Amino acid sequence: MALDYNIIGERLKKARLNKGYTQEQLSEKLDVSIAYLSRVERGSSHINLKRLSQLCKLLDITEGDILNGTSSESESYLSEDFYLLLKNCPPDKQKLIYNVAKTIIDN
Repeated sequence: MALDYNIIGERLKKARLNKGYTQEQLSEKLDVSIAYLSRVERGSSHINLKRLSQLCKLLDITEGDILNGTSSESESYLSEDFYLLLKNCPPDKQKLIYNVAKTIIDN
């Protein structure tokens, strides 16, 4: 699955706004230009994992929130992923996956 930098940028912008930071304030904290931060938020510039981690710490969110749209702490973590995985499996494999998951959960 390829990363969609437009969605990543939108999530970063939303997180920035939720924390009450302007682009200028956040760019100063990260020691990057406002133009760079703006390009990242628009998805026209790719962000590396080190910079993403720094941003997430400042914004008090997880990388999973930004990359997947969900946090591992969320009640719906991976629900959609599991649904799609199972939907595209034949019934015999669904039963096998169910039995493996049940064994893990019950132990």
